[in-house]
This record gives sequence, C-alpha cells and structure tokens, in this order.
Amino acid sequence: MKKFFIVIATLIVILICAGYFVGNYFVNFALKAPPPATANIADPNLKAPPAPNFPSEDWTITSAEGFTLHATYYEPTRRSHDWAILVHGYGRDQTFANDYAEEYLKRGYNVLTPDLRGCGKSEGIYLTMGTLESQDIKLWAEKIVERDSEAKIILHGVSMGAATVMMTAALEPKNLVAVVEDCGYTSAYEMFTAQLEKIFGLPENPIMPIVDIVSRIKVGVAISDAAPLESVKKISVPILFIHGDADKLVPYEMMDRLFSAASSPIKEKFTVEGAGHADAKPKNPTSYFDRVFKFFDSNIK
Repeated sequence: MKKFFIVIATLIVILICAGYFVGNYFVNFALKAPPPATANIADPNLKAPPAPNFPSEDWTITSAEGFTLHATYYEPTRRSHDWAILVHGYGRDQTFANDYAEEYLKRGYNVLTPDLRGCGKSEGIYLTMGTLESQDIKLWAEKIVERDSEAKIILHGVSMGAATVMMTAALEPKNLVAVVEDCGYTSAYEMFTAQLEKIFGLPENPIMPIVDIVSRIKVGVAISDAAPLESVKKISVPILFIHGDADKLVPYEMMDRLFSAASSPIKEKFTVEGAGHADAKPKNPTSYFDRVFKFFDSNIK
C-alpha cells in the first residue's frame, strides 16, 4: 500500500512539473516582452509611420510595480482642452499610433501616445493583455488632469490597445468623455484559445487552464483577467465600436458581443467591409476619421 501511494505521489509531482513546463512555455511565448508570438499574430512587414510634425515632449510615469513608463505628448497648433490618449496594439509600440496622432492633432487635440509596459521605451517584463496596462493608462489620464484640470479625455485603442481602453474606462478615470475601441477582443483567454489551435493545432483543454494558472503565478494576473466583455458593462461614457468584417485574428462577431454587453447609454458600431485585423483605418482613412469625429461631435458635450 505504501508503494502505491509513493507511485501516485510521484505521478502527481510529474504531472504538476509537466504542466508548469507547458504553461511556462506558452506564457513566455505569448506574454514575455517582446512576445515571440508577435511573429505569428502581427504583420512583420508593417512599418511605423513617421512621427507627427508637431511640438513634442517625452513624458514618464511610474507604474504600481515601479516600472518607468514612457509616452510622447504632442501639442496642437492652437490651445485646447481636448485630449486623446492613443493606445497601440500587441507587439507594437507607440510609433504605430503616429498616423492616428497626426489626424487628432490636425483637429486640435492634445495627443498622448504611450508605450505600454514592456513595449518601446517602457520598462516591464510581461504583457498582461490589458489588465495592468489599463491601470497604467489611468495613471496617464491622471497626469493629463494634473496639467489641465479642464481636460476632456478620449481613449482610442487598436487591438490589444482597444481591450486596454475598454478596461481603463471601467476604472472611471477623471475627465474621460468617450472611448473608441477598434477591433478589441471579448477576452484574451478566448482569443489565445483560438490561436493555440491555429498555430499549434492544440485544444483548449488542458493547455489553456494550465497557462492561465501559470500566468497568475509568473505575471501576477491570469490571462483570463483580461476580459473587456466584463469591463464594458461598467462603462458609462459614449463608446464607438469599430471592426473589420474580414478580421481573422479577432473574429468580427466579438464586436457584436461587446456592443450587446456595453452599459453605456450612447454606443455605436462601425463596420468596415473587407478590413482585416487592425486594418479599418488603413482601408479608408477618410471614412474612418470622419466617422470617429462625427461620433464625438454628436455625443460629447
């Protein structure tokens, strides 16, 4: 009987060690900055647009964990209390928001383009798919309000940036007036489950539950904590949902689910036909920004 229990205990230890090994591999693959999964998810040939030709400053804040985070502040031609925080996507940095910044600046907005933790010039070991990044964006919003107490802040994010701004809005930062989420996911867990099958041909169980546990151990938060579908239930400001109907990374139907769950009394959907992931703006920039700023003009007092 004693031998039996020893064998069982040994098998349990082996299974735990094997599970941790597998979970550790996938956490590092998907979340350790810069994430190797970027090569499978993001277009490696996409180049960042040039920086806007407006006066700029490097801003810094310190995250709750002590990471130094960087952002670029761009000043418009005329003085304004309109502000936009533009949040880049997975595996990118703030330079990939340069063309969005250019358009906001032309329309008189002060613009802040942060490097999310572990991206660009910002410190950080792991991405958290919006969970801790949303707390960082709230800190950036607080820094803006310190500079301009009358600031009217818009959050505009693409892909993981979209997930981040939805989760930020649920934290109710001061002076927030509207949110634009472009091709954001319902949950990082759900998105990675689909990619696990697509890239590795592996099923959700038992891999994803193990990865979720290891993520909480190594990163401090679980992948499943990044759940914008829950966050939108707490958003009270106007929110515009944008998605391309040819998106193969974050399925188009996720926008409908986010929209249905959103509690904001003012919410709109904008579908860009034929656009793939994060391709809504490149597909037709004029139509894209006309719709975005029309939404602001109609819904921000």
